[in-house]
Amino acid sequence: MNCPKCTIQLMDGARFCGSCGFTIEAAPPQPPSANFAPAGAPGGQSNQPAGAFNFDADGRGQGRGYTWEIQHAGAFALAVVNLGSEQSISAEAGAMVSMSGNVDLTAEMKGGVFGALKRAVGGESAFVSTFTAKGGPGEVTFAPGAPGDVAGIEMQNQTFMVQSSSYLAGDTTLVVDTKFGGSKSFFGGEGLFLLQVSGTGLLLVSSFGAIHRRTLRQGDLYVVDTGHLVAWESHMQYNLRKASKSGYLRSFLSGEGMVAEFTGPGEILIQTRNLAAFAGLLKPFFPNQGGGSGGGFSFGSLIE
Repeated sequence: MNCPKCTIQLMDGARFCGSCGFTIEAAPPQPPSANFAPAGAPGGQSNQPAGAFNFDADGRGQGRGYTWEIQHAGAFALAVVNLGSEQSISAEAGAMVSMSGNVDLTAEMKGGVFGALKRAVGGESAFVSTFTAKGGPGEVTFAPGAPGDVAGIEMQNQTFMVQSSSYLAGDTTLVVDTKFGGSKSFFGGEGLFLLQVSGTGLLLVSSFGAIHRRTLRQGDLYVVDTGHLVAWESHMQYNLRKASKSGYLRSFLSGEGMVAEFTGPGEILIQTRNLAAFAGLLKPFFPNQGGGSGGGFSFGSLIE
């Protein structure tokens, strides 16, 4: 670089000219491109502007009578919720890792018998667990069954669609309803039902792998393998189609099969790994029943 006044050559980053004493103003930082702004999502950054999913930058926050924090972020993340006295948090059955001795656990059929039936048909537990601190503050920790990240989303009178396997826990005031996904979700290999989560408060979601955010502008089209979906804004339109537009055979040979094509505007949360694909990689390593004849798996020989 050269001095703007005397034109003598200076070192890069110099703040003043040693020859004439001219003060050189620091160049203002360049704003990121509108299409490639950091998203601040857990487990890394996205190449899209921040969207509807409000992630706390430091992985912690507070809600109605509780504080929360994501510890060990990454492959083995743990959600820690500290409850005030007589305060509660709801969670999917089996999500609890540990809790204080004064925390009372109850299980109930939210939505009545019909709501519980929808959850059961959708592949979820018919019951929802509620954790309440009795006689003083208490702590509850949650984690998913598979390795992956956990994200705390601070919902603000919003509605999201969430894959049932990605819902971990949430504020007791959130309305979690099982919705019929139609043939789109059935043929996509994700079951017939999705969770519709609405309201204001903390929503904890989990992923297999890291969480990648993608924000679409009006009219943008974006394709996601159905096994990589975590959540998206409820108003977003999507269609299921074969991965290759050249025909089903090429889609099959590519190993991709069916994908979901979303239309913007809106934001999508994507998990970087596919649990079904991972299970397929492990399948050849499990012995068959009957000493190698017949189909299915046998875990007996692995438990000695």
